[in-house]
Amino acid sequence: MPGRKKKTQISVYLDSDVMTMLADYAACRERSQSMIAEAAIASFLSPDDVERREALIAKRLDQLDRRLARLERDVGISIETLAIFIRFWLATTPALPEPAAQAARAKAGERYEAFITALGRRLAKGPKLRQEVSEDIALDDE
Repeated sequence: MPGRKKKTQISVYLDSDVMTMLADYAACRERSQSMIAEAAIASFLSPDDVERREALIAKRLDQLDRRLARLERDVGISIETLAIFIRFWLATTPALPEPAAQAARAKAGERYEAFITALGRRLAKGPKLRQEVSEDIALDDE
């Protein structure tokens, strides 16, 4: 066969799991393991493939960047909401006289436990407040 180029032999060490996958893939395709490995290496080193992978990575990074920006916005909204509520609550709630304050502290423990239980239930299965707010805004726009 005068037109055929001579191939160079190399030794490659593969993890046993990778070797099993290579053998299985070659058997399914009825091709030699060498041919499958050569094609995989050529694909990995192909400039077109490198550019395609880089484009996919850039796209994923852009998606992550947008998600992070939304997360930062949501956390900022949450912090501002909490700060406004606390300021409003402190400004409008008068201090209790001492006998009533002791009873209120006792009741506060019970109310706090009920709050934590309700919060846990809502986080586990209920709609999130940010979803309700966006749904309310969408309804107002219609």
